[in-house]
Amino acid sequence: MGMTIEQFGQQCHDFIAADPGPASRAKICALLQTALQDPAFVQAYIDPNGPERKIIYQDAEFGFCVLAHSYKGAKGSPPHDHGPTWAIYGQATGQTVMTDWEKVTPGDATTPGTVRKLRDYVLTPGMAYAYEPGVLHSPRRDDSTTLIRIEGLDVSKITRQPYIAIAA
Repeated sequence: MGMTIEQFGQQCHDFIAADPGPASRAKICALLQTALQDPAFVQAYIDPNGPERKIIYQDAEFGFCVLAHSYKGAKGSPPHDHGPTWAIYGQATGQTVMTDWEKVTPGDATTPGTVRKLRDYVLTPGMAYAYEPGVLHSPRRDDSTTLIRIEGLDVSKITRQPYIAIAA
């Protein structure tokens, strides 16, 4: 295996320490693509029979998380962002159809915001894609898939605004 999860996490940490902005996320995205092309890395850290969400590394200083995801069968998510943080999706096996959305109305504490579909694109094994804070997207999986996702902060601990899609 070319890289351990600890080495991967340390490189991500070093990128963020040098530049906490979008440039570091582009480097992390490229690093993730390299890791996903190593079958031993994928096999070591993503259990195809594992849970849908499992933190496999968390940085103590910056709080970013590396997660392994294993989805059985078809599954989709509604349009969302990651609140005040960023996320990078990296496809390990299968395919994910990603949709980008444009915010129409922001919503509030009692009403979901609304979004309009912009485009679809497919993530295939070895591909990774970075989403900056506030970028609205939704994944759809038509069959079983595995992926690694990196969250700038653990989004399971963040309140996020819900969104609903409206016709174009």
